[in-house]
Parts: sequence; C-alpha cells; structure tokens
Amino acid sequence: MEVSLLKCKLHRVTVTEAHLDYEGSCAIDEHLMDASGIREYEQIHLWNVTNGERFLTYAIRGKRGSGMISVNGAAAHKARPGDLLIIAAFSWMSEAQADRFEPKLIYVDGKNRIVRTGNAIPAQVA
Repeated sequence: MEVSLLKCKLHRVTVTEAHLDYEGSCAIDEHLMDASGIREYEQIHLWNVTNGERFLTYAIRGKRGSGMISVNGAAAHKARPGDLLIIAAFSWMSEAQADRFEPKLIYVDGKNRIVRTGNAIPAQVA
C-alpha cells in the first residue's frame, strides 16, 4: 500500500505579485524551491492564511534571492500581494518509506528569507 505524505512546505510566505493575465502557475524564488525540494512544474497546494482560500497550481522558478512569490493566472483571484500563504507539496510512498520519511519545512520572515528549517511540526500546547 502507498500513502501520500507532506513532502515539504513553505510556511507563511508573503505574496509579492499577482498576475491575472499570466498563463498560470506560481513563481517561487529559486532559493526557496531548492531549500524545500519543490520541483519546477510540480503540483503545489496553496493555502491562503489571510483569506482562507485553498487552491492547487504548479510551481515555476522565480528569480533566485528575490523573495518572489507570484500567484498567476486564475489563481490570482485567490491571493493578493501581502497575503500570507502556506505552500505545500505531497509525495506518494510505500508505508516502509513513510516510516523513515521526514518532510522539509521552511520558515521565512516577512521578506520571504529563510529563518529556520525543520522536519517536524512542533506539538501544539493547549
């Protein structure tokens, strides 16, 4: 049996651009893509912390070091510059692989610069 697990996430990135008339996709700073393991043209989930929208698209490379998070095409209706997003990718793997797997979690500051990385989501304190 195979299971789908969180492969990686970019936590609370800030949207820098939104282009309705672009063909589609989400351009992500190449440095963030490399750090997270998101591949160009890989399907990504975008969860808008600011307005609650959740949608799918695919990733394309943005200029390295620019901090770019550009939501394009029809998805531009769901996110505006300044919105906070969680961008996630998932991967299918066997249960044996899943037992050993650790996701790449990337945390950024307000300019989409990496401030911390990890492989486990901290436990919530009640």
